[in-house]
Amino acid sequence: MLTRSRFVIIGVITLLLGLLINFPARVAHHWFTPAGVAISGIQGSIWRGHALEGEFGGIYVRNLNWRMQPWHLFTGELAYGIEADAVSGFVNSDVAIGIGGSASLRNLTASLSLQSMQSIVGMPGLDGTANLQFERLVFENGIPVAADGTLEVANLLAPLIHRSSVGGFRAEFFTQESGVIASVEDTDAVVELAGSLSVSSDRTYQFLAQVAPKDTTPANLREQMRFLGTPNERGQYELRLEGQL
Repeated sequence: MLTRSRFVIIGVITLLLGLLINFPARVAHHWFTPAGVAISGIQGSIWRGHALEGEFGGIYVRNLNWRMQPWHLFTGELAYGIEADAVSGFVNSDVAIGIGGSASLRNLTASLSLQSMQSIVGMPGLDGTANLQFERLVFENGIPVAADGTLEVANLLAPLIHRSSVGGFRAEFFTQESGVIASVEDTDAVVELAGSLSVSSDRTYQFLAQVAPKDTTPANLREQMRFLGTPNERGQYELRLEGQL
């Protein structure tokens, strides 16, 4: 009797795994896809598949491929390895969704056009290239609670700051008990900048930096910097941005 029951259990598990492996991805998309996500041209199953294009929170991708990482199911997560082409770039990452709604990206490597993020950050005319390499990036209720990696921005164009490109910047992110912090510095920008960014679990953020003109800083940008106040003895202005996400 025990042997028979064991065979029944094995049979049920095999059936469930078979249904899971072959469950059509397009059906799962219609049933479970959250707001802000749109995918079209879906082929394959939730185990492994392909989509012609998709949009995730305003970021457009194409040639999206996914493959389930089933061992994460034992930790209560639905996880996938994904690869996709972005506008003038790409995205590769391991993505996991927890039972409580947390989302994590691990081994993230991406190159994205900032132009595709204009509506997300609310800055018309934004352009440039963002290169990301993160060991992990974890969100809870849409707020980053863990981040370990680097973000490099090249050829940044932000018309609200200056009509021409202001160059490149680099941010290195770390996770602390108080939240996510990052050190920020210029790389080949037209200004010198060194600062820090912090994001707390209560959704507040703070960016503090010292910024100074270089020999190559355009005259009109130098004039704008005077609105930041009185520079210190090294000619640096304090830049402070605070708010809530």
